[in-house]
Amino acid sequence: MQPAQGRQEPQVLGDTMSDQWETPDWLMSLFETWFDPCPLDPLWKTSGLDLEWGKFHDQIFVNPPYSDPRPWVEKAISEHLEYGSTVVLLLKHDSSTQWYRRLHEEGARFLLIEGRLKFKSMDEKQYCRNQNLSCSFPSVLAVLS
Repeated sequence: MQPAQGRQEPQVLGDTMSDQWETPDWLMSLFETWFDPCPLDPLWKTSGLDLEWGKFHDQIFVNPPYSDPRPWVEKAISEHLEYGSTVVLLLKHDSSTQWYRRLHEEGARFLLIEGRLKFKSMDEKQYCRNQNLSCSFPSVLAVLS
């Protein structure tokens, strides 16, 4: 079926897209003073997985690559257990995965985000809604505290 003339068919940000999408400003503003070991910054040359997050930071916010969040989830659990830091991860809400189960086993609290997130494109610096893009999946904040 063709979209009505003048309308574009909505596109969906899903598994086939890259991981180059920034956290929406409204959500990032909640964590603006928190340490982010996984910033989407072309000048950032260090892997956040190699850093000791909790050694110097009490509050950590992570928006890991959605294509493979497992190593980031394991690191978050490790840092929380070793240093007692509060770690919040922005993740795809997928309770069928092993990493989701690990978070649940470690006592994470899950805060569901209503609706679908609209991320900003790393390249365009425009909100996806302006490009007619939105996530094809729900998102969740997993909190280790």
